[in-house]
Amino acid sequence: MTALENFYTPTQIVAELDKYIIGQHDAKRNVAIALRNRWRRMYAQEDMRKEIMPNNILLIGPTGVGKTEIARRLAKLADAPFTKVEASKFTEVGYVGRDVESMVRDLVEQSVNMVKAKKKEEVKVKAEQAVEDIILDLLIPPVKNAGMGFKSSASAAEPAAVPDSDQELNERTRELFREKIRSGELDERKVEINVQQNGPGVGVVGGPMDEASMMNIQEMIGNMMPKKTKKRKLSIAEARKILLDEESSKLIDMDDVKDEAIRKAENMGIIFIDEIDKVASSKKGGGPDVSREGVQRDLLPIVEGSAVNTKYGIIHTDHILFIAAGAFHISKPSDLIPELQGRFPIRVELNSLTQADFYHILKEPKNALTKQYQALLSSENVTIDFNDDALLSLSEIAFELNVEVENIGARRLHTVMSHLLNELLFDVPDRIGANAHIVITRELVEQKLKGLVKNRDLSQFIL
Repeated sequence: MTALENFYTPTQIVAELDKYIIGQHDAKRNVAIALRNRWRRMYAQEDMRKEIMPNNILLIGPTGVGKTEIARRLAKLADAPFTKVEASKFTEVGYVGRDVESMVRDLVEQSVNMVKAKKKEEVKVKAEQAVEDIILDLLIPPVKNAGMGFKSSASAAEPAAVPDSDQELNERTRELFREKIRSGELDERKVEINVQQNGPGVGVVGGPMDEASMMNIQEMIGNMMPKKTKKRKLSIAEARKILLDEESSKLIDMDDVKDEAIRKAENMGIIFIDEIDKVASSKKGGGPDVSREGVQRDLLPIVEGSAVNTKYGIIHTDHILFIAAGAFHISKPSDLIPELQGRFPIRVELNSLTQADFYHILKEPKNALTKQYQALLSSENVTIDFNDDALLSLSEIAFELNVEVENIGARRLHTVMSHLLNELLFDVPDRIGANAHIVITRELVEQKLKGLVKNRDLSQFIL
């Protein structure tokens, strides 16, 4: 079990999630177990590895309580490809719209991007060296060696007192400019480079065709067409970014990237299916419910485990972790077709946010809204602090608005904070200059927001 020491334990996973998400302990515990089980499976006996299926999770709770955030943070912790899809998207065009398999293709695309970024990081030093040489060649072209020259008549033991050759002078100048490029002294100087252009989109005439086939044909035709380049005059700083991407791409093997990305998506991928309650229906019979049940029946083979064709190759979905979520205000989980219910054995109910939760959300997470506004204003050399009483007042107002208007969970804090600080954000830096220190007090919060709650003039808070 020593290999598992490199991975988070369930307790550590929950502790990491606690840094960003307030409350919802049951949901965090269940996703922590699911993630740890993925790592446990990788080190299980080989003959049992294929038999161990992921326990997919169904998160039940109102909007804005942290369902999506839990899944997204989990994927970041696992360094796993992650994609989110809304189940209602599959019913929008009379159920001839988006292909359900597209979510698996999106996952593979994410996986390819992750692996490519990692491989590029590994060859970054070598690529940077190549970019430096390209920029140097543009600034100071190297002197070509003329080949064999005339030998000096002087004895080998007596070095000839000859001036530096053009080549030596050129090399010394190049090294001097290399140092200037590295230090950033020449970042603003313009150079002309050849930049690859994306070819025009390729259309295919014919009958209806599935998304995978269309992508494969477009990629094949695109690869057959010659790559066009265009000369562009850019600063060295901009040119370096473009050239670094091109040189890194030349140094990595895309076949290896594709193979690793497929493995990563198959074994570590997480697909988050939001609004699954929108495709559940308590009514039987015709009408739009046929469309909803059709979506469920299309989701079923993917969640059960099937082979999906992507432009990077075949991917098997057997060991992808599916996390579904829904508010289930009108329908209930048992309204899903029994086969799909059985594929989400872990069910977790998330609690509605209390006034105390709002207070903690404003104060504690690493990405708390208060900290985001502090970071925004610090870029203008303005500091802003929130009194504890002000945070209590903000949480009280946000909670009241959710109760009286519509419960949109933690998203309510964005509208409340925006209304509180918009005037201040407009005044910086014209009326409020650099080095200003602003303190948000309870009195200021009540002055800006409390009157609106009392008068029930709440239209601007409705999202």
